[in-house]
Amino acid sequence: MRDSAGFLLCSLLLVAPHCTEVAAQDPQPDPKTPCANWMGGAPGYPGHNGLPGRDGKDGKDGLKGEKGEQGLQGSKGDQGTMGSAGPEGPRGFPGHPGLKGDKGEGAYVYRSAFSVGLTERAPHPNVPIRFSKIFYNEQNHYDASTGKFLCSIPGTYYFAYHLTVYMSDIKVSLYKKDKAVIFTYDQFQTNNIDQASGSVLLHLSSGDEVWLQVYGEGDNNGVYADNINDSTFMGFLLYPDMDFH
Repeated sequence: MRDSAGFLLCSLLLVAPHCTEVAAQDPQPDPKTPCANWMGGAPGYPGHNGLPGRDGKDGKDGLKGEKGEQGLQGSKGDQGTMGSAGPEGPRGFPGHPGLKGDKGEGAYVYRSAFSVGLTERAPHPNVPIRFSKIFYNEQNHYDASTGKFLCSIPGTYYFAYHLTVYMSDIKVSLYKKDKAVIFTYDQFQTNNIDQASGSVLLHLSSGDEVWLQVYGEGDNNGVYADNINDSTFMGFLLYPDMDFH
């Protein structure tokens, strides 16, 4: 019995250094870890939630999505106020000619004209010169017995005279309603035949008279006419007044 106990004790002594060396080669737990093998306890309770963190930066724009379906048509809105006029547009092309109209009634043409010449030499001064040679007087608005033109159609008229000057100076005037309108003077040259003329536009009313006469005394009465030299007086209507019917 003592021999068996002594043998067991010797065996343990021999094995102990070898076990100690093996234990020294095993890795040791990190004393800083919460679950070190040599300090392992029961798991603790979960801690409280922390405070929410700050909002992060906006992310990049995502890809463009697909086109959605067309929505329903909305109700008609109220009429807006009229805007200001826009700039004038370019000129358009000429249109097509219209249809030919119906034939209208012919417009009445008013006529009044005369052209006369002198037949006597040296007419009396300060009275109307009587031009008795008639070239044209279809409407009979010129009176050869008085030497005056009588207006029957109110409107605008043209009058002119061309006179042969011989033997003395000439000074004539064209009258309208007893008032001299224009004057013409020509100085006679000895042994020469000269010409004097004048013209004017006048507006006449119905009943107005126009004539030509030597102005002043007889020393300015060189108006002359013979078979080869004429002195003439003429006038005609340019257009009647619009309100004349």
